[in-house]
Amino acid sequence: MRRYELMLALSMAIFGTISLFVKSIPLSSGEIALFRALLALVLIALYLIANKNPIPFKKIKKALPLLFVSGGAMGVNWILLFEAYEYTSVSIATLSYYFAPVIVTLACPVLFKEKLTKKQILCFIMSTVGLVLIIGVSGFGEGKSDIKGILFGLGAAAFYASVILLNKFIKGVSGIHRTFLQFLSAAVVVLPYVLVSSGVHVLSLPPKGIACLLVLGLVHTGVAYILYFSSLKELPGQKAAILSYIDPLISVAVSVLILEEPISSIQIVGGALILVFTLINELSLKKQ
Repeated sequence: MRRYELMLALSMAIFGTISLFVKSIPLSSGEIALFRALLALVLIALYLIANKNPIPFKKIKKALPLLFVSGGAMGVNWILLFEAYEYTSVSIATLSYYFAPVIVTLACPVLFKEKLTKKQILCFIMSTVGLVLIIGVSGFGEGKSDIKGILFGLGAAAFYASVILLNKFIKGVSGIHRTFLQFLSAAVVVLPYVLVSSGVHVLSLPPKGIACLLVLGLVHTGVAYILYFSSLKELPGQKAAILSYIDPLISVAVSVLILEEPISSIQIVGGALILVFTLINELSLKKQ
């Protein structure tokens, strides 16, 4: 069990440092997302081959349409998150992005006819208060682009929430197979967007940009997702939920301590409300 806890914690820590590498790649958000998916696809394919774990297409053919849609949503989610990094600090973008579980909580009663408990309603209200504190402070700050960055972060949260919700309808597909097919779908969906919008400029990257893109695709996506799914199936839901919050905490620490991006005390309070009450909500769901 200890081994799988460390694997999950490591994957979350890797996810938490994504912004350092994204900010060092002078490409459009769409192109970064495209090559992130392609590089991860190569690594996961090699992992599946090495473990003699082929994708059972005949058994999962009914799930393929949903896998394609969810993968496309994942690609859009990456683009919007990387755009958020361009317009606001990594900490604010991350905290806005972590509003995704709140969106899932609101959507579940509609999609799955689940009743909201009093605790879930409280968690929604307090998380929303946290978001208002973050937006309110940014709205009166010097940089108007902060609001745009927050909106991109919330857009990314909405698409990530859609991936979570779509995954609830996908049955009989293992985590690593699902991820491979979703990355493939993300690449297929993002490629036309990149060709029409920014074009492909990866060959003009300086050595540092190439290195950061390789790390982003192979380590932050390929290796991190392999660690994530290899450990997730072996851990209790509550422990996995708690460890998953290593990601936003490290992201905020990277933003403030390494990138030296500003964050106000009120925004810290707002972020804490989002993280604490989304965690409480997730833990209550695991008990059901």
